This record gives sequence, C-alpha cells and structure tokens, in this order.
Amino acid sequence: MINDEIINEEISDSDELFEKHIIIIDKGQEAIRIDKFLMQRIEGATRNKIQQAIENEMVLVNDKPIKKNYNTKPGDKIVVYDTNSPESSEILPQNIPLNIVFEDDDLMIINKPVGMVVHPGSGNPDNTLINAVAWHLQHNCPEIDEKELTRYGLVHRIDKNTSGLIVVAKKQKVMSELAKQFFDHTVHRRYNAIVWGNFDEPEGTIIGHVGRSQKQRKLFTVYPEGDYGKEAITHYKVLENFNYVSLVECRLETGRTHQIRVHMQYKGHPLFNDDFYGGEKIVKGTIYTRYKQFVENCFAICPRQALHAKELGFVHPTTKENMLFISELPDDMAQLIEKWRKYSLFKNETE
Repeated sequence: MINDEIINEEISDSDELFEKHIIIIDKGQEAIRIDKFLMQRIEGATRNKIQQAIENEMVLVNDKPIKKNYNTKPGDKIVVYDTNSPESSEILPQNIPLNIVFEDDDLMIINKPVGMVVHPGSGNPDNTLINAVAWHLQHNCPEIDEKELTRYGLVHRIDKNTSGLIVVAKKQKVMSELAKQFFDHTVHRRYNAIVWGNFDEPEGTIIGHVGRSQKQRKLFTVYPEGDYGKEAITHYKVLENFNYVSLVECRLETGRTHQIRVHMQYKGHPLFNDDFYGGEKIVKGTIYTRYKQFVENCFAICPRQALHAKELGFVHPTTKENMLFISELPDDMAQLIEKWRKYSLFKNETE
C-alpha cells in the first residue's frame, strides 16, 4: 500500500464547524479518479458526499478547484474542506423572533440575543436560532425546498450566553466558501468583554493551545506547551480600566470553543460573571461589605459572562465585496460598564 502523507487539521472542539484534510500524493501513486481515491483515504467519506464537495469547490488540487472526473497524479496536494455543520432531518421550524441585521439571496447576518442556543443538541432539542431560521426561510424564501431547510449553512457558533453577530448561509456553495474563509482565518471577528483586573500592558497577544479539560469534560483549558488541544491565538486591547475590572476588545485569529473565556482565565482575567471559569465571584477588590454588595448588584445587572460578538467581517462569497457588520453592546453590558465607570470615578475622587 502506498503511504501518502495525510494531515488532518480537525476542529472538533471549535466554534468553527468544519475540518480540513491535506493529502500529498506519494511519488509512486498510480493515476486514480479523485472520488475513489478520497473514499479510500477519508474515513466515512462516500462518493456522493465527495462529488458534492467537488461541485461546491470544497476539494482543491494544487490550490485550484477540479472536476469530478479528475485523476490524481504523483505530487498532487489535495485539500478537502469537510463541513461539520449540525444537520438534522427533524429540525422544527418555530416562530421565534430574529434580529436580522442583513439578508440577501445568499446569507443572513443575525444579532443573537443572550440565552439563545445556536443549534439543537443534547438538552436543547428546539427553540434555537436554527429553529427560528427554519421558520424564517419557510415563510420568506418559498423557493427553498422544505427538504433543504435542514441543510443551510451554519459554519460557526457562539455560546448560549454570549450575545452578538453570527452568519448563516442560505446555499450550500455559499456555506462552503464561508467555511473556507473561517478555516483560513481570513474572517474578521472582534469581541468586547468585561474582565476582572487591570492589565500590565494595554494590548497584547495570548497564545496557548485550547482543548477539553482532562478533569472536567464540560470545561476547556489552556495547554501552553502545545501538547494537547488546538492552537489558539487571541489579540486583545484594553479599551477602559475601572480599577477592579477592564473593558477589553478581543480579536480572534483562531476560533476554538470558549477561546476568549479560557484565554482570559489563563492570563488571570476571567470574564465578569463567567460561572464556568471563575468570574462569578469577586476576583479583584476589597472584602468590605459595601463593595461586595456593589459587585452583587453588578452580577444582577449582567447575569452571564460579559462577552459580546461585536464585529464580523468577510468577503461575500458571491459578490466578492468586503462585508463588515457591527453590533452595539446589549443593554446589560452597557449598564454594567456605566455602573463600573461611575464607581471607578467615585473611588478615584475619594482617594
């Protein structure tokens, strides 16, 4: 058997719902039709699925799309983008309000509210953003066949209690192109977060592999030596300091699950009121009752991790225009910032 070099860049624990296979054809490999070749090399691949991927330009040979009857040659570099978007034949269209920021024939930009799960899964069989999208498409896009309502493109996600922008494709080819942009890290994603503590440097970059905790499977953690997990890079900039908490801007270069939350905890700045990663207790500040009461009031104003997906930018798959969308902070985070700003000013004046 000829041992081609196979590199799988799988993103199983990621906000980006796809994986990438890179195969370098061995010098001794005889010519073979590409769908047959990939069926032998990729676990679970079927001829129909591979041909669909080729049609949607999700299979590249030497960085170019190819036809279904292409025969592999020695030295070929094959890249296969395999979308892992959740698909279900049982997604129920539900009349749930959506804040649609932009929509055309190809895609939708949705401003997701706090508390909404993105797609059905264990413990959340319905009432998700995808259920709402199914209803919207059913009633506003009659040209989309009902059988296709479960196949529109979800290529990334944000946590239930994170607010902000998410893109949903309405066509398979659009989904494929967006998936490639996400994987190649050309999508612009900028978040605002309120975190505990002040930073020594006004801006910087956090680099550390992120993977599931080997002790608590629901949590993720940083593996700084890179011996586990996937590479994760977060660029941050402090926008405002409030003595005990800071407002920061985070730009994602990669998109691992809980990446900002885990990276900030790793740097000693857990997100305010993040009950997964230690931000739901007083991390910085005094132990006096008055301050404790103030913080508890802040927790009540923003009863979730203070994280908002503020900016989303990409190249439109069809028009090739540069698209950039900006979402204003939701009320809970805006009120929280104002409350800390006033507290900080008062404290500085009395010192």
